[in-house]
Amino acid sequence: MSREPTGRVQSTPTGADLIVTRSFRADIEDVWSSVTEPDSTARWFGRWEGESGAGNVVRVQMGFEEGTPWCDVAIVECEPPRHLSLQMKDVHGIWLIELTLQQQEDTTCLTLVHHLTNPSLASDAGPGWEYYLDMLVAARAGQALPSFSDYYPAQKAYYLEASAAVPQQPA
Repeated sequence: MSREPTGRVQSTPTGADLIVTRSFRADIEDVWSSVTEPDSTARWFGRWEGESGAGNVVRVQMGFEEGTPWCDVAIVECEPPRHLSLQMKDVHGIWLIELTLQQQEDTTCLTLVHHLTNPSLASDAGPGWEYYLDMLVAARAGQALPSFSDYYPAQKAYYLEASAAVPQQPA
């Protein structure tokens, strides 16, 4: 069963931003815990080890990727419970990612921004982040985790079209 994509791609001075959001009927501190505590991240993204905090590097084991590889993640900014800026380094390169949380009444909105050097990278990254954020939703709700095959390649065309509308930056 393919899932409908929800993200968008917008132009930036250095490339493009892939933006995907999810909302939770939960307190901001509870959602923050789900995206920063090792036991919680293990349920939807991967376990991590090391010392948390801005300026530190932790190692994350990508628990739902083939071969469950490890990658280094530099914590660029950490402003609990509202903002986390990360630089992930893996075999595919360097990924600049920001998570921002905002609470209004009893709902917390999580916005993930993946800063892309080339808008066309959204065709692969978009379905991946849709999958992982839906994994977060399912893990928090105690539901069965979705299958990546419901996202990729089904969402690739959506993100190709979204990225084609973003002007390419000169090299």
